This record gives sequence, C-alpha cells and structure tokens, in this order.
Amino acid sequence: MITSTPVGDWTWEVTAHDDEILPTRAAQTAVAVWNELAKRNLAVPEGKGRVLARSGEKLRDVRLDASGLHLGADPLAAGSDLAPAVAQAEALDGDFVLTIQIDCPGWWLEPGFEYRAEHLFGIHLEVWDGKLLVVTLETYSDAWLTMDTRDREQPEVYAANAPRLADALEGISALLGSTPAPGDENRYAAPTATGFKDLRSEGPAYVDSWGTFEGLDRASLLSARIPSSEDEYESITEHPVRYFAIQREGRTLGFVWASVGDAAAGYVPRTAAGDEAFDAGAGWLLRLRKAHGRGLSPLNALAWLAQQSPQPEIGSIVEDRPTEAPSLDFLEELSGRY
Repeated sequence: MITSTPVGDWTWEVTAHDDEILPTRAAQTAVAVWNELAKRNLAVPEGKGRVLARSGEKLRDVRLDASGLHLGADPLAAGSDLAPAVAQAEALDGDFVLTIQIDCPGWWLEPGFEYRAEHLFGIHLEVWDGKLLVVTLETYSDAWLTMDTRDREQPEVYAANAPRLADALEGISALLGSTPAPGDENRYAAPTATGFKDLRSEGPAYVDSWGTFEGLDRASLLSARIPSSEDEYESITEHPVRYFAIQREGRTLGFVWASVGDAAAGYVPRTAAGDEAFDAGAGWLLRLRKAHGRGLSPLNALAWLAQQSPQPEIGSIVEDRPTEAPSLDFLEELSGRY
C-alpha cells in the first residue's frame, strides 16, 4: 500500500568541524543521497524539489522559498531548476536555516511486476548554523514490511524489496559517515537501522492501520485544496459503488464514485500518482458539489460528470460506462495499492 504520510523515517546528523556547510555542498549531498536510492532502482532520475531559507533568529521569517522545482537526471547542471535556487541561497547574507527537499518517484516490486509511485521516498535536508547537517529519509510504501499496513503477511513482496532498502540505508550511511537514527514507531510500522521491525510476532500498533487512517489523511489533503461547504454528498457508504477512473495522459489519477444505495458520492485519489491525484481530485469534488446543488442523485451525478466538457488539468473520464465495486473499501484499496 502507498500512504499519504510516512510509513517510517531515518535521520543522519553530520557535524562539520572545519569548513562551513554552504548551500552548494548541501545540495550536492541531497543529490548524492538521491543517487544512492537510484542505484537500487528505488528512485528514478526525475522528481520535485524545494529550497527554503529561513532566518536563524525567527524561523517564520522566510528569506527564500523556491518550490515546485523539476529535477532531472543531472539536477545541479546549468540551466536546471535546482541550480539557480541553490545559487540564490548561496548569495544570502547572515544566519539562516537551509532546507532542501526532494520528492522521489521510484519502483516497488511484486512477483512478476513492478509498480511506480510518484512519492516513494522523500529526502529532507537541513543545515543549521552552517555546521550541522541533518538528513532525513522518509518512505511512503509498506513494501519493506513483513506485514502490509492492512495486517496481511507478504513474504514475497518483503523478500523483493526489503534488501534493497537495507542496502540503500547502508549506502547512505557510508556516504554521510554516520549511522541513522530510526524514527519512532508510528501507526504503520517500527523503523530500525536496517529497515523495519518484524511485526509478525507482536503485531502492528493498530489493527488495519491503513484502513483506519489513510482515508482521514486523504480527506484532509483534499479538503485543504477546496473551500469548505455543506453542499456535498455523504462521504462514506456501506453499499456497493460505481466508479469512473480519472485519467490524464494515460495515467490514472483517481476514481470518482457514487453509491448505488444511499446519498454518498466522492473521489478517491490514487496515492501512487502523488500530488497530481489530489490536485485533480479537488476539481472533481467541486464538480460533485455542483451536481449536488442541482439536486442530482449520486448515480445521476456520476452520469452527469461523464457528460461534462473535458478539463485537461483535472483529467477526464474515458470509459463509456462505470464499473461497479462491491464496496467503497474495495475501491479505496485499489487506489492505494497500485
């Protein structure tokens, strides 16, 4: 399953005793960590980045914020998005806290298949006082766990993926010259220095943690993108649902659905599609609000959506008729797994 919040994280701290850690060196380090993931096919040579500089005295005082940076195979090459942002940080005077973030698309494996997630890993690097370098690696997949986040054992998935993660953690440690501090046990898993704790004997902290929390996390991310309103369909149902896949340029971003038995309808983002799934979902939820305001039943709203003019930025419905799923949980699992 792919999650909206980290399944686990690891942090390395490096103290410079002589030379100051300048933004250029910090960016080179972030890219080097990214390359350690890429060596194991855990990251692909593209991604999104951000460079943030905040006053050392008052962190709310933002001195530089370059976000939405496209990162290619050589992210620090002349003409890239990242290089000028790093140069701007390099030109800043005085004390500031530098942050560099990279969202890493990558591949996880299942027997006979490989699947891509647009935010498989996240790299978060901070420089404090020009002397302390803090690197945090986060993962948004449960492919490294002996049990997935719905409490099902997955020996083949674990065997295909966990060694790659352990090897990457070892490679990053060698690169940085320090060992990682695993993050705290969370709702999904318990990180260790080499990956994750085997939860098969003790069990996870929560029963069906993905089913319990992911829907809430998704709803929060979607609601943050649109104004609040009471003119909406119900968001949950115990009945079967019918749905259309939302696609853009051949990629599925999510699913718009309607209950067959009550007043529920909504949009489920395909988490592996990353931020695009949530950005598109905001548009489909606004369309559903319009349908609700017209007094349409959920199933009639679904048919009405299929007849609307294409809006490229939110994707489109390409199927002639909707597919029926036995439950909303079935559809949500589909959207979270692949």
